[in-house]
Amino acid sequence: MSEAVAAGIGASDAAANERYYLASQWQLIRRKFARHKLAKAGLVVLAVLYFVSIFAEFFAIQDIAKRDTDNIYAPPQRIRFVSEQGFSPRPFVYPLRLEMDREKFRKVYHLETSQPSYLRLLVRGDEYRLWNLFRSDLHLFGVEHGTLYLLGTDKFGRDMFSRVLYAARTSLSIGLIGVAMTFVIGCSLGGISGFFGGRSDMAVQRLIEFMQSIPTIPLWMALSAAMPRNWSPLQIYFAITIILSIVSWGGLARVVRGKLLQLRAEDFVMAATIAGTGPGATIVRHLLPSFMSYLIVNLTLAVPGMILGETALSFLGLGLRPPVVSWGVLLKEAQNVRTVALHPWLLVPGLWVIVTVLAFNFVGDGLRDAADPYKQ
Repeated sequence: MSEAVAAGIGASDAAANERYYLASQWQLIRRKFARHKLAKAGLVVLAVLYFVSIFAEFFAIQDIAKRDTDNIYAPPQRIRFVSEQGFSPRPFVYPLRLEMDREKFRKVYHLETSQPSYLRLLVRGDEYRLWNLFRSDLHLFGVEHGTLYLLGTDKFGRDMFSRVLYAARTSLSIGLIGVAMTFVIGCSLGGISGFFGGRSDMAVQRLIEFMQSIPTIPLWMALSAAMPRNWSPLQIYFAITIILSIVSWGGLARVVRGKLLQLRAEDFVMAATIAGTGPGATIVRHLLPSFMSYLIVNLTLAVPGMILGETALSFLGLGLRPPVVSWGVLLKEAQNVRTVALHPWLLVPGLWVIVTVLAFNFVGDGLRDAADPYKQ
């Protein structure tokens, strides 16, 4: 019986080894990535963030431009299950009551514990146009009466939770669009530099060195000043994306150049050239796919850089401007130390930036480890 069990185990091990050595590179990468727990967790977090940002109007509690002058700088309302009457199966929040503290001469909010506001799913609220196409007033959750400010309000009484969700769409999309433009520019110029060499290589490398020698902050200030003040928010959005792409393509171009210098003398490249394949097709069809896994890792780690760049630009007042909302625009309201000391919830957009950057870094680490699937 033991010999049969041993034979079965040996056969299963042989089948597993056969599947391992016959698997394609992408299958090996996927298997190794699936064993990276932090990378999988980061991927789930990013999927949730992008899904929520796409349907921000539905997940938001109210319109981001709606002002509640009776609840300016209102603190976050905590969701509760236990009231003075005991445990409640339905979650609720206590309404806020504004009073003036005559000793400290400032406004103080107190909880109305006698009138809990119960949360409901799929409630009717402020009207919106999803993706500017579909008109609706249905929101994921809300309260039966009163107000619901999960992350507090700002100086105009606007709901911070709803504004953070809308801002996520802007900041996260800038990262993807900016990286896509960086990928095209970096691969194109890096491919020309590494494949042809000579004068083209010299020109591209000097251009990269010139771009990297310009101080970043003065460059941002100059480009921001060059944007007309009468531009629409959409025009400013794309201008910021282009600026970030122009500044960031040099590193990827040098990576592509180094790989092409290493691979352009390989047999498969010579075979493609003999078969009559043009230089552009050789770069796109044969050279770039040969190290695509490294490009994917580079792109994954470049997205948080784009997000941080937009956040820094908007925080300094050089990027997006109201009424556009992004994480950087929201953080600009927390520049004053006194404001942060009295209303610390205005720093909440910074936590979203930190979570997003960490998630991208975890995914990038997982892809980097999985890019060499034969390395144990």
